Amino acid sequence: MCAHNPPCPTAMAPDREAARPVAHRPEQGWSLLCNGVLVFEDTGGLLPDGRIVAPHRPLALTVGSAA
Repeated sequence: MCAHNPPCPTAMAPDREAARPVAHRPEQGWSLLCNGVLVFEDTGGLLPDGRIVAPHRPLALTVGSAA
């Protein structure tokens, strides 16, 4: 699917989100990558075969927590 040189990571590669975006809709919160992966602003995604990638953003640190 990717015509870039060097080619972007495949949809099944661990670094799949490093592929170049081919469509970006920030008002709707998603981007389509050249490897067919749809990524959402919450860091979740949808693979070309329909499998879901759960959001994987880092957990927020609690400021001023009592010890």
